[in-house]
Amino acid sequence: MQLQKKRNLKDRLLLFLKGLAMGAANKVPGVSGGIVAFVTGFYEELIYSFNKINYKSLKLLLSGRFKSFFQYTNAHFLVIVFSGSIFSYFTVSLLLDYLLKHYELYVWSLFFGLILGSIYYIANNFKDYNPKCNWYVLIGIALGVAISFLPPAKENDNLWFVFLCGMIGVSGMTLPGLSGSFILILLGNYVLLLVDSVNALSKTLFDIIQGDFSFIHDPERIRYLKIIGAFSAGSAFGLVVTSHILEFVLKRWHNIVTAIILGFIAGSLGNVWPWKKKIYMQQNGQFVLDSRGNPILINFKRYIPDFNSIDTWISILLILAGFFLLVWIERHAKKNKKI
Repeated sequence: MQLQKKRNLKDRLLLFLKGLAMGAANKVPGVSGGIVAFVTGFYEELIYSFNKINYKSLKLLLSGRFKSFFQYTNAHFLVIVFSGSIFSYFTVSLLLDYLLKHYELYVWSLFFGLILGSIYYIANNFKDYNPKCNWYVLIGIALGVAISFLPPAKENDNLWFVFLCGMIGVSGMTLPGLSGSFILILLGNYVLLLVDSVNALSKTLFDIIQGDFSFIHDPERIRYLKIIGAFSAGSAFGLVVTSHILEFVLKRWHNIVTAIILGFIAGSLGNVWPWKKKIYMQQNGQFVLDSRGNPILINFKRYIPDFNSIDTWISILLILAGFFLLVWIERHAKKNKKI
């Protein structure tokens, strides 16, 4: 399979923006960055490129054949995508954090519509669909629903467990419909890894740019840097492992995998249902707090919205906006050559 392509400046910028969107989606619980890659047309190239990080590429790198290494691994593509994703964590993700804090219902509504549109997009582009695929769609739905109703665990900052979180959490980038952020909530480490540690890293980078290295004497900052390091290492390892598995199954059972992904995305809609109430851990009528003094989230209670509320109708309009945005992308992609 040869997916590497020559890209002009416009193509590179568009791919960077797609990486930006994927990075933002990866940080939102219930939303999968893999959906962005799938819908915007670079999912298979992403898996293909990850799959090229293997023993042969390591030999090329260690022997100093850097040009061959970059060509073999399609590194130019990966650098652009991950530059966008990383940049997102310090820009778009901060905006999303603000919007989720102040306009949570509206944000979830837009994402719900986007995921509905993603289901339409994948189904509309499902080639060679046959009745047997229905069973695999049902399997995907069952898996998505089962995961969406699992209760979250307690926070755990053991570095080996953090490494495991990285391996599992990065799955949202390679498996459309599986939200890595939501998985981290289930593992109890979402705030630790995607909020506290990322903020600590941002502050550290800012300090270094200013020439301030006093953070090396701050045990709490060093703790967070170790955590983000272990998480990053686990994520990198997980990307390579899952990409090899996915490349193998996509090559041999493309229709089955697509059907399961389609079902999984549909089954995971419960994760992003806009109308839900957070349920926190309580003991003797009092909220149980974590190490930062925040109540510990244990689950969500979903409910039917009040149709007499203006917020409900604004949310419904946002759902429709998200859906038709994906429909527009799907039609636009057919008229233009994808990156």
